[in-house]
Amino acid sequence: MATEFTVPRDLVWKYDVPGPRYTSYPTVPEWSAEYAAGDAIASLQANAAQRRGVPLSLYVHVPFCTKLCYYCGCNIHLTRDDALVERYLDAVATELALVAEHVDGARRIVQIHWGGGTPTHLNPRQIERLFGILTGRFGLAADAEISLEVHPNVTTPDHMRTLASLGFNRISMGVQDFDPTVQQAIHRIQPFELTRDLVDLARELKFQSVNLDLMYGLPHQTAPRFADTLEKVGRIRPDRVALFNYAHLPSVYPHQKAFKELPTRDQKLDLFELAIAYFTGQGYQYIGMDHFALPENELSRARADRTLRRNFMGYTTCADSDLLSLGMSAISDLDGAFYQNERKLPGYFEALDAGRLPVIRGMDVSPDDKLRREVIYTLACHGWLDKEAVAARHGIAFDTHFAPELADLRPLAQDGLVALEPGHIQVLPRGQVLIRNVCMVFDAYLRNKPEKARTFSRTV
Repeated sequence: MATEFTVPRDLVWKYDVPGPRYTSYPTVPEWSAEYAAGDAIASLQANAAQRRGVPLSLYVHVPFCTKLCYYCGCNIHLTRDDALVERYLDAVATELALVAEHVDGARRIVQIHWGGGTPTHLNPRQIERLFGILTGRFGLAADAEISLEVHPNVTTPDHMRTLASLGFNRISMGVQDFDPTVQQAIHRIQPFELTRDLVDLARELKFQSVNLDLMYGLPHQTAPRFADTLEKVGRIRPDRVALFNYAHLPSVYPHQKAFKELPTRDQKLDLFELAIAYFTGQGYQYIGMDHFALPENELSRARADRTLRRNFMGYTTCADSDLLSLGMSAISDLDGAFYQNERKLPGYFEALDAGRLPVIRGMDVSPDDKLRREVIYTLACHGWLDKEAVAARHGIAFDTHFAPELADLRPLAQDGLVALEPGHIQVLPRGQVLIRNVCMVFDAYLRNKPEKARTFSRTV
């Protein structure tokens, strides 16, 4: 089962520490609760002045679910109240109208993504309504990437046909595990045949890319059971696979207390290595940060030509765009600032009813933040950093500016995670597995923060 990505166990435990997933830099814990709606408006206005002609990405958080999956760490709202969903769509329309006052309407949308919760909790008519809200304000680029997350248990053929007719071209389905015992424990019964048939329908409707989400470290997972799940995924052969490390945080998510027995850390690592070996053996490219893609998929091509990017939607091929996010808990990335919305529905509704953006925290990004963000994202996305190119873009002497960081990288080089050359830094296969640890070296906010103060999932 050993592959080039196999990391000796002593090294795994050496690097098994809390660390960010770097969907942003600076990371959310560094943002300020003093940053409010007025600051977000100022950031939107500055972005409009400084980023003329730069395309937009739009994210909408659809928080609704009909029942709770016990592993879930997402920000959700359980409901079967259709009137509440309609009110939420009204609120999203109001939020977009407030945001659009400060955004050039000529900017084109190159990416739309709906996350959750369960976006297909919306019925087909509501899906059409939400899509119209978004595209009524901004024009779509002809080759826009339009995607959403779906739950096969609540997604009907009518849902799928509606999505295809609107132009959705990418879809992501949660699976976690196909084993019935595991599904019973995590409160998510989802037969293999249901998922397979929905993928078949997506392909029949000409969706360009299908992603399946898996998770390792769940109750009752064993190597034989997980191997069976992997084989079933292989039969479906999705274009992409996201393999997430289950983060057990019952103090944050009390419903996770339902899990009484979890795999040991060695057993958990066995599952991770099993998945890497399986997917790379099936011809998938290991993109990094737990993602795999077929060689012909745009993620693999973007990693190969070094145009892959990372934001709150994960890995993306949209080269340079600003992210406007709508809905409760949604996070916007304006290149020069980040801000996040109210995390609960009452606060979200209250702000918008009062005619103000529902912002609860955010941060203006400094020149040094932008420099470090480029370094971290480049390492995470490309596995290669051209020091001279970065230095020229930011007006620094790389080796001088990052002297402490380069010193901290040397032990990682000795452990075979990276190769340090005069003009570049290369992430080696071991480092690809432990990419969060490699990126953390350049995180200025972590340098003086003790491990016990880091509120992140563990890197392994």
